[in-house]
Amino acid sequence: MKKDMFVIGMDGGGTKTHAVIVDHHGTVMAEHTLGPSNFQIIGVEKAADVLHELVRLCCESAECAPKHVAAVVCGLTGAGRPGDQKRMAEGLKAYAAAKKTVLKSVLVESDARIALEGAFNGAPGIILIAGTGSIAFGKDAKGTVHRVGGWGRVLGDEGSGYFLGRLGLTAVTRELDGRGEKTALTKMLASKYGLKDQTSIINAVYKENFDVASVAPLVLEAASRKDAEAHAIVEFAVMELTEHVKTLSQRLTVKSAKNVRSKLPLSFIGGLIANTTILSSMLQQHIAVNIPAVQVTAPMSSPAYGAALMGMRTR
Repeated sequence: MKKDMFVIGMDGGGTKTHAVIVDHHGTVMAEHTLGPSNFQIIGVEKAADVLHELVRLCCESAECAPKHVAAVVCGLTGAGRPGDQKRMAEGLKAYAAAKKTVLKSVLVESDARIALEGAFNGAPGIILIAGTGSIAFGKDAKGTVHRVGGWGRVLGDEGSGYFLGRLGLTAVTRELDGRGEKTALTKMLASKYGLKDQTSIINAVYKENFDVASVAPLVLEAASRKDAEAHAIVEFAVMELTEHVKTLSQRLTVKSAKNVRSKLPLSFIGGLIANTTILSSMLQQHIAVNIPAVQVTAPMSSPAYGAALMGMRTR
């Protein structure tokens, strides 16, 4: 990248989009945040409008023109597949051209991919993401990216918010049937959502598109109060998420140079585990005991900065 060039990295999701502009040293010159850019929900054109405005704001703050930006890298929710990445990249290019904005290079990546780069500033490591869904990414010493999970709620998403919520609802239905043990979740579900019997629960889940993942916080709360059923669900989630990390650590160890003694860094990302909860605490302890080659660390930089790092590597 030429010394007079800048790079813009963006992290876009369903509620907001964060952008940073960096110089050729990787120094952040400015950053801005605007609204959502999940093109799978709001459409390509509306997402492009948000991304284009962020380019304008970043360039204005850094006192440069868009033609001085070597690359714009957008890590977006819903951009996990090559076809979708191409569609959004072409959409942004077309939108910018219509606005007479010169963009030299546009790259669209998944939000998980840029989070991996940001977590370790481009170095090898593993990120475990657990929010509504779950997935793990790792990068080895050769720069190869590996993935485990991310199969969606029907086929996978073990340890996710949907996973916890579904099992929490199942525990309630088992108690109501008399097939399972009593759980505090039954009263909690009735109190918060008014779901207290078979009719209300079935209608909510199958007819009213009830947000199953919204039950996850109730499961964590009940588990922290030592409710046996909820605690068992959290333990199950811990085992599943640990398997994600174990599988990746084995791949990365095989792919890395021999005789490397330093531990692989692992960062927790996503609403369920990024903050201190009974799930994140139990998970960290379980990983420490069962996967000694891995060490849990806080992310070094933001996903948006990770996107900028990817842009700095483009030529």
